Amino acid sequence: MRYLKSRYSRLHSDHRRIFSGAFRVAVFLLLGKAAGALKEMAVAYRYGVSEVVDAYQFTMTLANWLPVTLVGVLSVVLIPVLVHSREDQAGKRRRFLAELHGWVIVTGVVLAVAIYVAWPWVLEWAGAGLDADTRRMSAQLTLAFAPAALLTLLTGLSAARLRARERYINTLLDSVPAVVILIWVLLAATAPGVGPLLWGTLVGYVIQSIWLLRLANQADGRVGRPVLGFTAEYWPDLVKAAGVMLIGQVAMSFVGPIDQYTAANLGGNANATLGYAARLLSLLLGLGAASVGRAALPVLADVQRRGEAQRARRLALKWSVLMLLAGAVVTVVGWWLAPWMVSLLFERGAFTADDTLRVAEVMRWGLLQMPFYFGVLVLVQLLASQNRYRIMAGIAVANFMLKAVMNQVLAPTMGVNGIMLATSLMYALSFVCYATVALRQPSPPTPASA
Repeated sequence: MRYLKSRYSRLHSDHRRIFSGAFRVAVFLLLGKAAGALKEMAVAYRYGVSEVVDAYQFTMTLANWLPVTLVGVLSVVLIPVLVHSREDQAGKRRRFLAELHGWVIVTGVVLAVAIYVAWPWVLEWAGAGLDADTRRMSAQLTLAFAPAALLTLLTGLSAARLRARERYINTLLDSVPAVVILIWVLLAATAPGVGPLLWGTLVGYVIQSIWLLRLANQADGRVGRPVLGFTAEYWPDLVKAAGVMLIGQVAMSFVGPIDQYTAANLGGNANATLGYAARLLSLLLGLGAASVGRAALPVLADVQRRGEAQRARRLALKWSVLMLLAGAVVTVVGWWLAPWMVSLLFERGAFTADDTLRVAEVMRWGLLQMPFYFGVLVLVQLLASQNRYRIMAGIAVANFMLKAVMNQVLAPTMGVNGIMLATSLMYALSFVCYATVALRQPSPPTPASA
């Protein structure tokens, strides 16, 4: 222990900031994922691999895809702006955040209405492979997921403000909807259909949004009344960067809906099987790569702000190699333990031993993405801190094109396993592209340019 403390104390302060931030994120993620795992256990016990879970997984993925995409863009381009604005006058920052909150609210309301109105067409197009009961339950679930679009955008904005201050409590509060769903499913054990999932989702998002806004105001100062306008000086660079980044994020955001569409056409409750495997994989991905990735962006942006571009590059490359090796270890161990993990979390009630074998096999194919996902996430933060958004968008479009083609090639012959293998191939391409770009000496960065 003394040796480890000595080695840690000799690390450069930037390495320590990433490590300590990643440790806090990992702890919060572990607690949050534990709550999510309990929720999944309750859902599996109550519903098993059934039409209800198919409807929930289908609706959650397609209704969330655009709000989550916008939050992803907002986080990547907003955090560097907030880091660079720390030394500016507080009034300028408050005005900018007030205007940003105003536009986020307007965008969220428009999205919520659009999701609810357009859902019959979504079911007709993407849900053609679902049976009538599943489509009916999916339509009911939009009563929760349509307003959740607005709440997701507000939550993402508050989370970005906290991360820019290197505070990561938002990671723990990501579990609030899962906790509320868990409580609702347990208390409404005899309620029919999707009611417990619907109300648990809606109430959970409301609580999370209000809680995070309060914490962000404490960390970053109160914003005041939201207003509509573009008077703050940060807008031109932010809008330009967001426009470029949105292209890549929209492309990548189609991965989830494509998977749901492909699974829906496979039949045999493929959506539910894919969803259970994906949630287990998200636990491993979150505890490993996401913790370092979330901690790295504000630190790398700060190093760039100090004018130490080469140091930021070396810092990211070292962490990327470390995470690549960690991901390989997770793949080997996870492949061996996959049936045990699925059985431990899900095999009870309506979830049978046969379901365990099916989900574990799908999970194993998804584990192949781990080394590449772990390794690439830090490199993504490096390019974001350098404002190289056009390159990031181009890589994202290439990833999406490979994923779309591989789904069509692999799913007909391998079933749900093929969908997961296509994801692993996509992240392998992503890692190769980002590593190639990161190893090249970048030209002097300009705001919001590639």
